[in-house]
Amino acid sequence: MRRKFSVLWNLLLALAILLTVLSPAPGVQAYFLSQSPEQKAKDILDQMTPEERVGQLFLITFKGRDVSDTSPIYDLIVNKHIGGVVLQSANDNFSGPDNTVADAFQLTNQVQQDVWDGEQKGVKDPISGNIIIPQYVPLFVGISQEGDQYPYDEIINGMTPLPNLMAIGATWQPDLAQRVGNVQGQELSTLGINLLLGPSLDVLDVLHTEGSEDLGTRTFGGDPYWVGVMGDAYITGIHQGSSNRLAVIAKHFPGRGGSDRPPEEEVATVRKSLEQLKQIELAPFFSVTGNAPTADATTDGLLVSHIRYQGFQGNIRDTTRPVSFDPAALQQILGLTPFVSWRQGGGVMVSDDLGSKAVRNFYDPTGQSFDARQVALDAFLAGNDLLYVNNFIATGDSDSSTTISRTLDYFAQKYREDPAFAQRVNVSVQRLLQLKLRLYPTFNLNTVLPPATGLDLVGKSDQVSIDVAQQSATLLSPSASELRDILPRPPSLTDRIVILTDLRNGKQCSTCPDQSAMPVDALQKSILKFYGP
Repeated sequence: MRRKFSVLWNLLLALAILLTVLSPAPGVQAYFLSQSPEQKAKDILDQMTPEERVGQLFLITFKGRDVSDTSPIYDLIVNKHIGGVVLQSANDNFSGPDNTVADAFQLTNQVQQDVWDGEQKGVKDPISGNIIIPQYVPLFVGISQEGDQYPYDEIINGMTPLPNLMAIGATWQPDLAQRVGNVQGQELSTLGINLLLGPSLDVLDVLHTEGSEDLGTRTFGGDPYWVGVMGDAYITGIHQGSSNRLAVIAKHFPGRGGSDRPPEEEVATVRKSLEQLKQIELAPFFSVTGNAPTADATTDGLLVSHIRYQGFQGNIRDTTRPVSFDPAALQQILGLTPFVSWRQGGGVMVSDDLGSKAVRNFYDPTGQSFDARQVALDAFLAGNDLLYVNNFIATGDSDSSTTISRTLDYFAQKYREDPAFAQRVNVSVQRLLQLKLRLYPTFNLNTVLPPATGLDLVGKSDQVSIDVAQQSATLLSPSASELRDILPRPPSLTDRIVILTDLRNGKQCSTCPDQSAMPVDALQKSILKFYGP
């Protein structure tokens, strides 16, 4: 009996010693918790390999919902240490129309779990061949969710149907913009999404004509001041609704509302002077960066458009690079006072899609070749911290996973060979780590994964959309002064009202059934409900 007790005591003593070694001392733990995000980010950066560092620079898309250890996306996020992913319905990342929200929650949780599990196993160092345990860094899981359902929402089932930005702007009530942002932030963060590509802060100051850019209802309106005010309120709502677990990337910097053509097909141009750009295009971005009224109203990042700006780049030619690839022009813009203080505070620059048709056509108008590595390098050296790539397939490669993997290898090699490039990478990665630390003060899986209990509240906030609808109804014609003469009385029992309905059918995924955003008789039924029969 005495021997059994002795053995047991020795085991307990050994366990106590082991726990003491593995657990940080109270002073060390207190020191880490008291560190600033900047110092924490630097400490994490110092532990990362070149492969881990360059991986953080990329925000990628992938096909389907398979994120098992045999999938291409698993290799990229676990072994190549990709910084983040963007989910899209066009890539079949969502299921539907049933269980869309629950399946999305499972997917976001699984990719974060994959990173955690994979990094606990360790990876082989490509130089020494030794097995090393990488520094765990959570993924950005991004989405573009602009409101108004299909085609501007990626998730069209299960979430609260929120209005588009123009409907919000038409209310002229910042508190409603904040309420919508609050719902958006709460619901997206509940699903495990922590990066929002939006809102758009473009100013629609130019009348749309055939061939020019048409943002339609995807921005708050045509007044620079009010676009900024609504942007402040909306971003505040997102941050507060998500408990600051959702990073906001305002777009489309420096503003494309006045561009001369749709920028998806080819590089567009904004032909305005620097002063005009400051007063119109840039004004809303000033208001959510250095001039933001509060920390919550401050955007975390800016999505840089592939557009040329005469006010910064002078005479525009076919060979003039868009600002997203022009270091001198982008640095000139970021040298404006509101952006300087914002960048000093950790503001992140995110490139627009580097695999877009506009970028491909710019680099090779013949469409015969695409040098993906050079495109990514040019965008990074221009001043973008995070490189967003979708449909990113180089000439000769079989798929985007191959191209991304080879681009990462190229960046890692350049990191080791070029000290100036390595320093540039370190600066951007530290910014990205600081942003992730603002979302998660400690990098631990338990702090990253949201609880499933929050799903019960998703899709239950219709009242805010009803309030926006009631306040945003706008009389276009006749004018208010003419209304009494033209329509002296309301419709009578024998009068008929003609209702014109814009039908839009969409799918949650390529194999999902067609869905109608709004039934053809929805407005008729609403009129009868409130004012009829």
